[in-house]
Amino acid sequence: MAFHNTLGAWGEERAARFLMNKGYTLHELNWYHEHLEIDIIAEWFGELIFVEVKTRSNEDFKDAKDAVNLEKQEHLIKAARAYMSLHQLDAPFRFDIITIVGSSEDYEIKHYRHAFTRESWEAEKKYQRETR
Repeated sequence: MAFHNTLGAWGEERAARFLMNKGYTLHELNWYHEHLEIDIIAEWFGELIFVEVKTRSNEDFKDAKDAVNLEKQEHLIKAARAYMSLHQLDAPFRFDIITIVGSSEDYEIKHYRHAFTRESWEAEKKYQRETR
């Protein structure tokens, strides 16, 4: 397994533990449907949380959170819609990002609640089209 895959799996496990320790209920880890994927699906007091986990050994190149660009956000929105449709869910939901930076001996976890919304994604896409 490539290093980045090993690091990513390690980070997703740490993120899941982090959420459980905060009182979240975990529903799915690495949920896949066709070409769609969500790292963690959790619940917090009746609200579904779709979590993207980004793990980096360092942030020399850019912040880990910035890797969740508009394209990735679109992918997550589609995946969340598919998950809710397949499970016939009509519940409040949000998109979070968890970043883990460092090594297994020394790392920092950051949790960005409400990291983006479908509406903010649509507004940013519209802005980019208009300013080209």
